[in-house]
Amino acid sequence: MAVMMGNAGGAWDNSKKLCEKLKIKKTDQGKACVVGDTVGDPFKDTSGPSLDILLKLMAMVSLLIAPLIDGQEDWETWYFGLIVLVICIVATLVLIYQNILTWQDPLGAEVGGDTASSSAPPSEATVTQTPVKAWGDNQEGLRGAAAQSD
Repeated sequence: MAVMMGNAGGAWDNSKKLCEKLKIKKTDQGKACVVGDTVGDPFKDTSGPSLDILLKLMAMVSLLIAPLIDGQEDWETWYFGLIVLVICIVATLVLIYQNILTWQDPLGAEVGGDTASSSAPPSEATVTQTPVKAWGDNQEGLRGAAAQSD
């Protein structure tokens, strides 16, 4: 996948260069080349290399683990995996008991109400906005809200 993304990004980037060379920037093909360049640059510059690093990491880990597995019969040392599983479950339970690992949104309490304005430092000015209903019985709608904010 990383190789495909790198190659596709390079091809899209080269298509834009070809459009510039043929001087067809202002045609529909030129517009398509700009869109292709917009998609191709992230493919080529970010997605491809980052996935490539992940593939190399997985290959190195598998090569380092291979000597440990070599010559082992299936299920001969199954309890090693059980030890790791128990350690992970105990660590998870400890984190849940200490309220470090929860289902609650850590930013949820700050979003609603006046807690957001009270948590701001006294040196910074806070802006409070009143909610405006954009449908229903509100006659002014969004225009009235825009006029209020000016």
